[in-house]
Amino acid sequence: MKEPKLIEAIGVDKQFGDTKVLRNCSLAVDVGETVVLIGPSGSGKSTFLRCLNLLEPPTGGDVFFEGRNITSDLRHADRIRRDIGMVFQNFELFQHLTAAENIMLAPMRVLGLCTADAHDLALDLLKKVHIPERSDHYPDELSGGQQQRVAIARALAMRPKMMLYDEPTSALDPEMIREVLDVMAELSADGMTSICVTHEMGFARRAADRIIFMEDGAIIENANAADFFGGLVNERTQRFLDQILH
Repeated sequence: MKEPKLIEAIGVDKQFGDTKVLRNCSLAVDVGETVVLIGPSGSGKSTFLRCLNLLEPPTGGDVFFEGRNITSDLRHADRIRRDIGMVFQNFELFQHLTAAENIMLAPMRVLGLCTADAHDLALDLLKKVHIPERSDHYPDELSGGQQQRVAIARALAMRPKMMLYDEPTSALDPEMIREVLDVMAELSADGMTSICVTHEMGFARRAADRIIFMEDGAIIENANAADFFGGLVNERTQRFLDQILH
């Protein structure tokens, strides 16, 4: 029997009032695959990402995770989000907690880890994102890049099966972008299934298996990375690429 995709969206629509934000969006992602979503502002990229882990329940269509329709019963949305880590534009760290404490919180409250085990996990994850020496620092003592790496470690602490990134470097100064992208690329190389909304084409070249181009709430290009950067894309996608690469 053919293995199901790790996550698959079929004909997803999203409407806010009279405004249709997503139109018949379909995407299937294999285990271990890294997919990058690009497109102009307002094209629906972030909304589509949030529909995949039910932060925004789709208005129409279905999302399957490990072969199970997760849109059929939204009462299980919290359980689904344990398996799908998400990193946002803004770091969303608790300012009164240290880096380690931010990472420890969910494993203790949700997974039932004791303090010692959660602390060991936090230190291991801070090593993974290359800032173990910052474990006792508070967010206002960290650079933006360090805060985002703590946010990535916090998402990893729930042992997710895949990661979603919503423009994770858009709030960072240019010199801090690389350190965050390096961590994301390392996670992809280690086999973490990932979907990332970003305009960082260097990261897409380095880490992506596929590139999705969205416009006006629809997916208009779904290409493997080699074809995408080799120019085997439609005219509209090429115009967008020309704008952001030059």
